[in-house]
Amino acid sequence: MPADLSPDARVSLTRLAHELGVSTSTVWRWTLRGVRGHRLPTMQLGGRRYVARADFADWLAATQDDPAPTPPAPATSRQREAAIRAAERELAAAGV
Repeated sequence: MPADLSPDARVSLTRLAHELGVSTSTVWRWTLRGVRGHRLPTMQLGGRRYVARADFADWLAATQDDPAPTPPAPATSRQREAAIRAAERELAAAGV
């Protein structure tokens, strides 16, 4: 189904950034790299990029539904020392 191209149904990336209080670069990053695996869909009209307001609402919901990945726990001193010893043994076995 084609996107609604009416002026009320779409917003430019610059205007969206202004409305959200974020940098235009941030909105561009959402379109190019995405957030949590979801890219913000855009359309191009006359050389300008726009976001359908409905697409933005769907994208925002999708990024909020996916939990943020949990970072791995930092290695303890013992784990780091064991990894260093294992690497040193591997290098010694390789003759380095």
